[in-house]
Amino acid sequence: MPEFQHEHVVVRSGSRSGLPVIIAVHSTKLGQAVGGCRVWRYADWRDGLADALRLSAAMTAKCAVAGLANGGGKTVVALPVDAELDAATRRMVLHDVADTITSLSGTYATGPDVGTTPEDMAVIGERTPHVFCKPERHGGSGGSSAATALGTLAALRAVRRRLHGTAAFTGARLAVVGLGSVGMRLARLLAAEGAELVVADIDPAKRQESDALGATWVSPEEALTADVDIVVPAALGGVLTADVVPDLRCAAIAGPANNQLAAEDVAGLLHRCGIAWVPDHVVSAGGVINTLAVELHHESTDEAQKRVEAIEHTVADLLHTAGLQRVTPAQAATELARLRLASA
Repeated sequence: MPEFQHEHVVVRSGSRSGLPVIIAVHSTKLGQAVGGCRVWRYADWRDGLADALRLSAAMTAKCAVAGLANGGGKTVVALPVDAELDAATRRMVLHDVADTITSLSGTYATGPDVGTTPEDMAVIGERTPHVFCKPERHGGSGGSSAATALGTLAALRAVRRRLHGTAAFTGARLAVVGLGSVGMRLARLLAAEGAELVVADIDPAKRQESDALGATWVSPEEALTADVDIVVPAALGGVLTADVVPDLRCAAIAGPANNQLAAEDVAGLLHRCGIAWVPDHVVSAGGVINTLAVELHHESTDEAQKRVEAIEHTVADLLHTAGLQRVTPAQAATELARLRLASA
């Protein structure tokens, strides 16, 4: 990811919960910073800070490449590794988050991320208006998983066309690594369009539904190195390491999981091995595109969906530019984000 300077970073102990609440505002050059609220376990709270810094920068790039009038931010509540939140403590945590957001005077708004839900956003919304993806009954647009899956499908169409000259998935072989709320939706969409699927998840309970799709169930390690056209990382990040690259047998990698690269130089290694890696912040932009279109710009569902589906054109342009300039798609995306931020 491009290393832009953060505008504002807040780290405070929640007045109710006593837990570390971290908000990183990376950039407001294009508009209000937006980013998810992650409630997760860390061996050290500073690991949560590192996540907030990295993910907020990724959000700036995501918004810029998607052409959104927003910057990037991130909330992280760093839980101890053995923590279990009961309902009362969870509510205290979310109100601590809300008060921290309020202290930023509208420069940042949050939504769901790992460890939080639209219902949690409704609780945050009790104390601040700067929140999105609340349930529809609370005036929000609900969860972003469906739009993220649809946007990922659009990105995969562009990759498929680049590889084989067609955006159709009939006869295509893809490995979906992670069957969470986005990954399972995406697997259903791909299966409905005739793709042959290899799937994996750490939760064996997901196998029954994947079997119903006619997918081949393997371990996450096997899925990552499967002999497929495209690998689709759809779980937690860090799966693409320098050690795993020589074992990859795919032509391209494009998925919605955040932080797929264990280190930035892995993108170059993939490129040298002839594997096109489309940056995750480009592939996963559907959720935020849909949410901001509906909740901030009050567009119709159809208008928002067209914006999400336009990810296909964004990815196609990045792959074309990367090919012409003989750079990685990640470098092409970084340059596009830089240009849009510079012109703000």
